[in-house]
Amino acid sequence: MGTLKTEPARVRLDLLAPPVAAAIAQWPAEAPVDVDDVLVAPIDADLADTAAFCAAYEVGLDVSANCVVVAGKREGVVRYAACIVLATTRADVNGVARRALDVRKASFAPMADAVELTGMEYGGITPIGLPAQWPILVDARVIATPHVIIGSGVRHSKIALPGPALGALPGAQVVEGLARPA
Repeated sequence: MGTLKTEPARVRLDLLAPPVAAAIAQWPAEAPVDVDDVLVAPIDADLADTAAFCAAYEVGLDVSANCVVVAGKREGVVRYAACIVLATTRADVNGVARRALDVRKASFAPMADAVELTGMEYGGITPIGLPAQWPILVDARVIATPHVIIGSGVRHSKIALPGPALGALPGAQVVEGLARPA
């Protein structure tokens, strides 16, 4: 966790975007990861981007996970998905993610669309609290990581949780090979 000062997210909902706070508040008791294992830490919003964050808070890129929103069109309808990959890798958007979305071409969703549809800040989008109809594609390396740091929906904090928890989120699919080394 580097130098992050974490505490249970359920007691610091003020550090989360509204959809993330709602998801934490409704965390199922039967979930494989207890809600108290989902931690949040305040950070400097100017240091929210992965490289700057990792350097400033002494967090390894190998435990920092990024959430990217991808989009593709099929029969005139735009389909969205979130891809969760470690910061040491890059999402295979036009290969694995495209096939998972079942579209001809996939790309990163435009920033304005991602922000509007998620209710989260750009650079802080997280898989917790995403629209229920979106698949969450989680690279197998992420769930193999004991603890990972992800966004919190806002740029002024980060969430720390067990990597396997991301594979247990509603709508999550663990995907082998979703990411390639950066």
